[in-house]
Amino acid sequence: MIKLAEEEIPIHKHFGLKVEIVEKDFIKVRVPFRKDLVGDIRTNHWHGGIIATILDSVGGAIGIANFNSSEDKLSTIDLRVDYLRFADGNDLVFEGKLVRMGNRIMVTKMKAFQEDVLVAEGKGVYNFIRA
Repeated sequence: MIKLAEEEIPIHKHFGLKVEIVEKDFIKVRVPFRKDLVGDIRTNHWHGGIIATILDSVGGAIGIANFNSSEDKLSTIDLRVDYLRFADGNDLVFEGKLVRMGNRIMVTKMKAFQEDVLVAEGKGVYNFIRA
């Protein structure tokens, strides 16, 4: 699972995502700051779209951790992100937690932290199809 998340999913590899913890109902990853992830060059803050993308990936990774087969499928239905403060030029830590796993719908809550300060939080709803 860790190798898949870090090396085989192209967007994760591009961001340099590193898995710290992965369980069936929780995941924690770190993404290093890079200048090409900046949204405002005047202030050196992370681009909000990058944060949203990684929150979505963290939510989806919980689904992958719950796959029973390589034929299971997952897709995002809805993603909501609340940006609570600027994320400056330092690494971000993302956490995701399983809220509900139904027959076809999975719900997760995700958070982004910088030095233990909450900078964004989100909720993801995913279509989860078992093979």
